[in-house]
Amino acid sequence: MTFTAPDQFTTRPTLQGTFGMSASTHWLATAAAQAVLERGGNAFDGAVAAAFVLHVVEPHLNGPGGDMTGVFVTAADPDTPVVLMGQGPAPAAATAEHFRSEGLDLVPGSGALAAAVPAAVDAWLLLLRDHGTWELDAVLEFAIGYARDGHPLLGRVGATIATVAELFREHWPSSAELWMPGGTIPAEGELFRNPAYARTLERLVAAGVAKSGSREDRIDAARREWSEGFVASAIVASVQLPHRHSSGTDHAGVLAAEDLAGFRAGYEPAATVEFRGHTIAKTGPWGQGPALLQTLAILDRFEDRYLDPSTELGAHTILEAQKLALADREAYYGDTDVPLDYLLSPDYCAERRALITERASHDFRPGTVPGREPYLPPLRTEYTPPALVHDGAGLAPAGLGAGEPTVARTGETRGDTCHVDVVDRWGNMVSATPSGGWLQSSPAIPELGFCLGTRLQMTWLEEDTPSTLTPGERPRTTLTPTLVLRDGQAVTALGSPGGDQQDQWQLPYLLRTIVGGYTPQQAIDAPTFHTTSMPGSFWPRTWEPGGAVVEERLGEEVIAGLKRRGHVVTTAPGWSLGRISAVARDPETGVLQAAANPRGAQGYAAGR
Repeated sequence: MTFTAPDQFTTRPTLQGTFGMSASTHWLATAAAQAVLERGGNAFDGAVAAAFVLHVVEPHLNGPGGDMTGVFVTAADPDTPVVLMGQGPAPAAATAEHFRSEGLDLVPGSGALAAAVPAAVDAWLLLLRDHGTWELDAVLEFAIGYARDGHPLLGRVGATIATVAELFREHWPSSAELWMPGGTIPAEGELFRNPAYARTLERLVAAGVAKSGSREDRIDAARREWSEGFVASAIVASVQLPHRHSSGTDHAGVLAAEDLAGFRAGYEPAATVEFRGHTIAKTGPWGQGPALLQTLAILDRFEDRYLDPSTELGAHTILEAQKLALADREAYYGDTDVPLDYLLSPDYCAERRALITERASHDFRPGTVPGREPYLPPLRTEYTPPALVHDGAGLAPAGLGAGEPTVARTGETRGDTCHVDVVDRWGNMVSATPSGGWLQSSPAIPELGFCLGTRLQMTWLEEDTPSTLTPGERPRTTLTPTLVLRDGQAVTALGSPGGDQQDQWQLPYLLRTIVGGYTPQQAIDAPTFHTTSMPGSFWPRTWEPGGAVVEERLGEEVIAGLKRRGHVVTTAPGWSLGRISAVARDPETGVLQAAANPRGAQGYAAGR
């Protein structure tokens, strides 16, 4: 091992076995996935079961009205990573002109006007149809039971509801009725039910049962019921009533029946890069995943001592490389023609690598691509919505559910996204990150038991940017699961919640396991950090030049060294950053592993 030796104590063991492994951000989802494996299902059956449980037990972190991305391999084709594309596009009427006519200069962070076409459910059902083995009713049994009969509520769900309680009472009465039954905020551990969502899932199952034919036909019938039946009708009706948005103003949504009927999730080739004998697989540049690939390509030619996240030199080098890759994300990424081959090319990465010095950069530095003009986004450290400037009301209230409620500068975690990884004894492996449709995103749709997401806030209203709001195009999502292959075989599936921090937290894990020799749980438990020196992907899209947030466990000496180098350091509590889970498989022995994040006392791994 060439890295600083990890503390031999870990918060939990790296699980090992040969049958199957599951890991996620909530123990009930992990248990559901593992129960499916125990009853003969494969990794895809288990992941889908877990995903729908996450809708129920982590409603402040994801929902059926949101989105997801996944990356997987099958046992039949273990050397070909495939992206499961569950990111819906902008509706046909979601034009920049319309938003500006509503008095907006940014897409709001909450409210149905910011809703992309909800894609998560269709994507999960597509995966189940093509690669699972179970019938839909068996897969949804877990989620239906928890929604109908109740589950012990997480304290963080109640805390999130408390944050937006005033918004619910005054502006979103349907959300107050669903999430504050009897007018009170539910307490931690209270048995909480969502019968409306249970009925929604039961009706999807019934649509499939009514269809004669194959298992695949029955799942497709449920997908049509979602996109063209009662779910679509309720969604379209719900967005037509103007309601309060994070801008402090009221707007109606623009999602239409044609938008829902015209969308289907799909599969895409993964974007990949080679790093120290491993292939790292991510989504395409319509997501932020390739920024991790760029960072690895920049770091690859450094000596190992520059890559140790536990040292001053390593943390500094990693932070500087991340800033360069994230600047390119802003300048070039989107659902458009992105010059990714050039951005990952050795010559370009060498140019970027040469910009890293002993001092922290406070500049926004995208690279130069021949024939392309890099987009330079507004670089704001503060933002006030125009409507509040004009009426003198000041900043929007904090309780408006704006943006993704991710990690505060202090490291406080208020929620954001979910993650699930599953590997089975046959070698099927999947990593998936569902998000959006948080209970605080937009008004609840009473008959469905969920609300719409706000992913369009990741687009710009300015013209000629790579991620300008454009009907039919996907917003540049932050959802970024990872698959790692070695010698043509998948060996690790991992991911993390965290908005802009997702890949930033996965990077130290990869460096510690691939280069440093850490076990999965050692890598997850180790202290981590991230940069805030880039425009955020979420409303209000501000940045902090030179900003770095580090867990205090990194050590006084390392933190002091980062400050001397010019980083604007925010020291976070020792166990507050990063919420990675992972599963692994050794193709030679068949031994499986799993590990999960202890931060927040919520994520768990299981397996045997």
